[in-house]
Amino acid sequence: MSESPKKVIVGMSGGVDSSVSAWLLQQQGYQVEGLFMKNWEEDDGEEYCTAAADLADAQAVCDKLGIELHTVNFAAEYWDNVFELFLEEYKAGRTPNPDILCNKEIKFKAFLEFAAEDLGADYIATGHYVRRADVNGKSRLLRGLDGNKDQSYFLYTLGHEQIAQSLFPVGELEKPQVRKIAEDLGLVTAKKKDSTGICFIGERKFRDFLGRYLPAQPGKIITVDGDEIGEHQGLMYHTLGQRKGLGIGGTKDGTEDPWYVVDKDVENNVLIVAQGHEHPRLMSVGLIAQQLHWVDREPFTGTLRCTVKTRYRQTDIPCTINALNDDRIEVIFDEPVAAVTPGQSAVFYSGEVCLGGGIIEQRLPLTV
Repeated sequence: MSESPKKVIVGMSGGVDSSVSAWLLQQQGYQVEGLFMKNWEEDDGEEYCTAAADLADAQAVCDKLGIELHTVNFAAEYWDNVFELFLEEYKAGRTPNPDILCNKEIKFKAFLEFAAEDLGADYIATGHYVRRADVNGKSRLLRGLDGNKDQSYFLYTLGHEQIAQSLFPVGELEKPQVRKIAEDLGLVTAKKKDSTGICFIGERKFRDFLGRYLPAQPGKIITVDGDEIGEHQGLMYHTLGQRKGLGIGGTKDGTEDPWYVVDKDVENNVLIVAQGHEHPRLMSVGLIAQQLHWVDREPFTGTLRCTVKTRYRQTDIPCTINALNDDRIEVIFDEPVAAVTPGQSAVFYSGEVCLGGGIIEQRLPLTV
């Protein structure tokens, strides 16, 4: 008697990547079911009915593929474990990455547990562009095959145990191939554009949205030379390296270089700007990272040569990591890097392998 097929629950978002993931797993002989997660209900009304449209798309895909779609509401977990932390970080003048938190707390924790315990799953699957490789009994996280779409940066908090229970079918494909499969199958999601915006909350005017939860505190905009040249509406609306939305037209001394945010003085509620995207004040020689997560779950000691990304879609930067203690490391770049932003994540790689990462606690500036 042949063994019954392994059961996989695919996180169906109503997008093309998860749709094609479900079909690929069917082709590979798994018993496939879908799960649609509702994680936000704070202000759902006419203007934010995207969740209903996404659910309808997910249902249409599942109907087409002949698979069952379950739904679950993780709104309480999302609020407690992702959104409140997100607001705390903004309050402290840092710039968090909600997608990383969301993957850690919702997709690979709440969803993983629900799929295993309530739905009897052997694996979960998502439409992330990453790959897994099992080496010496431990699962590794690899970059997605499509370098333009690789999402390993957002998944660095996962441990090898979570990766061992997860499948990433589209990670082995390029995005155009995924769209072509969806078109050939006649899936409603084939031409749907990729979602952007805050994980699960969707696209909305970020400034208005944040302003509903955190009172904005206007303050001064000053140059690196100490000249006051404008007013900001709240430090939380600005991030290092930002050029747009400063509301300061014109340039000093007739030079044409635009203004960039180079620092935030949280204590005095002052935004500091300079001209030129490679202004020395914007450059860092390294960083200190904390809240470390290593995929192999082994504590890091000593020194390591590897590469780092300090934001998504950045070219890898060669660097040296030095352990400071159990949960803090110093990272020294081979070349200075612009706009290293506290609150964002530094993610480390050895070739194709994502080693893990941590939250940027502080940057080590080029100029003191």
